[in-house]
Amino acid sequence: MMAIETDPPGNGSIEQLLKVLENLDMKDIDPDALRQAEFEQTQWVLDELVGKTIVKAEIEDTRVVIETGDGNRYFFYGFMGSGHRPQ
Repeated sequence: MMAIETDPPGNGSIEQLLKVLENLDMKDIDPDALRQAEFEQTQWVLDELVGKTIVKAEIEDTRVVIETGDGNRYFFYGFMGSGHRPQ
């Protein structure tokens, strides 16, 4: 996607993201809602895979990547860990 206009300074910037993260209260996050959202996303991906041939599957640090015969790639993120592999 190509932008036609430029954003004003600070709009969508890393500084703006950092401000949002600083004000995030972890007590406000509902783990059950996160699980439900992840389940729904996973179900959508699985529904998309019906009738397709899987030609490649990879487990990365923070996601599972499934590639189908038509060249599409599907990502499962979930709560797979911190990105550090156990020793």
